[in-house]
Amino acid sequence: MGSIASSRRFRHATMRDYERIQRIYAHARAVMAANGNPTQWGDSFPRESTVRADIAECRTMLLVEREGDNETGAERILAQFALCTGEDPTYHDIDGSWLDGDPYVTIHRIASSGQVGHVAYDCIDWVTERYGNVRADTHPNNKAMQHVFERSGFVRCGLIALRDRDTDKTRIAYQRHEW
Repeated sequence: MGSIASSRRFRHATMRDYERIQRIYAHARAVMAANGNPTQWGDSFPRESTVRADIAECRTMLLVEREGDNETGAERILAQFALCTGEDPTYHDIDGSWLDGDPYVTIHRIASSGQVGHVAYDCIDWVTERYGNVRADTHPNNKAMQHVFERSGFVRCGLIALRDRDTDKTRIAYQRHEW
C-alpha cells in the first residue's frame, strides 16, 4: 500500500508538537462528522489528558515530511497515531474472538492532517513492518477506517465496548498477525 516518500519519516512526538497534534485531531473530527461518523470522537475525543499522556509516554508517532529542501525546509505533520504496547484492558472482553492470545501492540487514534492522501496506510505499514501482532478498533460508522484496516490485511474479530464512555461504546475489533 504505502510507499513512503524519501523526505518522509516517522518520529516520536514531543510537547512542542502538541498544538499541531490538537489541530490535526480537530480536522479528523470534522472529517469524520462530515462523512457520517459524528459520534466516534464527537467534539472532545481524544481528550486533552490522553493526548498529553500519549506524548509524555512516547506513544504518539508522527509521520512528518520536510517541505522544500529536505535539510532546511519546514517540517509538516502528515499523520499521527498512538502506538500502545502491552495488553489493552478494553480488549479483554470481545463479542467474537481474537486470532490468538499472543503479545500484541495496538494502534489507536490514527489521524491525518488532510494534506496528503492515503497516509493511514503508511502508518499501518510502518507498525506492521515492526510488529508481528497488531490490534486496532474503529467505530461501526467509520467506513473509511474499516476499509483501511481490511485492505491492510487486518481481520475483523468481533465487537468490543469502550470503557471510557457512557454511550456509543461499541467498536469493531481488528487484528493482523504475521504467523
